[in-house]
Amino acid sequence: MPGFGNDFETEALPGALPQGMNSPQKVNYGLYGEQLSGTAFTAPSHQNERTWCYRIRPSVKHSGRYRKIDLPYWKSAPHVDPDVVSLGQCRWDPVPHSDAPLTWLTGMRTMTTAGDVNIQVGMASHIYLVTESMQDSYFYSADSELLVVPQEGRLRFCTELGVIDLEPKEIAILPRGLIYRVELLDGPARGFVCENYGQKFELPGRGPIGANCMANRRDFKTPVAAYEDRDVRSTVTIKWCGQFHETEIGHSPLDVVAWHGNYAPCKYDLRTYCPVGAVLFDHPDPSIFTVLTAPSGVEGTANIDFVLFRERWMVAENTFRPPWYHKNVMSELMGNIYGQYDAKPQGFVPGGMSLHNMMLPHGPDKTAFEGASNADLKAEKLDNTMSFMFETRFPQHLTRFAAKEAPLQDDYIDCWESLEKKFDGTPGVK
Repeated sequence: MPGFGNDFETEALPGALPQGMNSPQKVNYGLYGEQLSGTAFTAPSHQNERTWCYRIRPSVKHSGRYRKIDLPYWKSAPHVDPDVVSLGQCRWDPVPHSDAPLTWLTGMRTMTTAGDVNIQVGMASHIYLVTESMQDSYFYSADSELLVVPQEGRLRFCTELGVIDLEPKEIAILPRGLIYRVELLDGPARGFVCENYGQKFELPGRGPIGANCMANRRDFKTPVAAYEDRDVRSTVTIKWCGQFHETEIGHSPLDVVAWHGNYAPCKYDLRTYCPVGAVLFDHPDPSIFTVLTAPSGVEGTANIDFVLFRERWMVAENTFRPPWYHKNVMSELMGNIYGQYDAKPQGFVPGGMSLHNMMLPHGPDKTAFEGASNADLKAEKLDNTMSFMFETRFPQHLTRFAAKEAPLQDDYIDCWESLEKKFDGTPGVK
């Protein structure tokens, strides 16, 4: 079903969805009516999100006594390791696969955390490594919505509200509180996750750009209803305030036969993103490439921006075309899905990541600078490239895994060492 933030209705059995009301005295097929709220009841109508579910069992039957479990590689903010230095420009090679059996839960590797999960601000960034499907095992996060960015392999998200198959060059948004199981379709699978503790992702305002381009609402797809009626011993894992808890139930919790509302998972094909840019001179701020934004309490300053750098034409005249050197109040974590990034021709490879924390300078290396400074500025297509950025107003702290176990490039800072002093004070010299 197409549309971002639309109000949908869908049923897997005819007549399962009540018409004209939400909570009839008796629902067809002996179903239970239940509301899943993604915002406060009194949120303004244009922000209010909820979905009515008509399910075989109410969710209280999917919950029992909880026991704490440990997922040692999945961290939440605040997480400041006193033995880890987060100040500095960082870049990683792809985190390699191993022979270990890893599911969506055991294969999550937190790279950075920012803000505070307990007061619902900030984020965490993760790498996932998946080599096997979850078997009669389910998960939901009470802390966050998850933005999933595959880089290798295909996954299937079997959720309460339907099924999403996800592959590289697509993304998915999994709302807070939504129960799902993750299956491996093609593996091993690797990708990136942005865990959003704050306000939900939304489409950015286009301002004078107008009604079209960037990410269009119609290209976001929400699944139709699909349910499981299976009586089998199952586990449900819950992430709550940064801790993990597990409960056992005797059936599948994916038992929603029909639903209607606007709080639901979705996926988006990044190849449908229509970039806009300068058509005469200068290089716009990277915010022009924002796909999704999660607002903060400060107008125009995001809790998180998800930014995409994909194939595009470069035509600006008399212009240094790659991203320029800069320092930024935002902290920028980048990942490479495929191809070559124009500001870093070497070292930033598919599956790799980089982090330029708040107010730390960064920009093109010497090869990129010299190439762009001396290029013949004809119209040129930047092709075979797709990178992204998780950008936040908060500093991103490295985890011990990111600093000690992940393949950190110790020589990354050296990529700027060969930049030369070119200053010549002679009048008229360029």
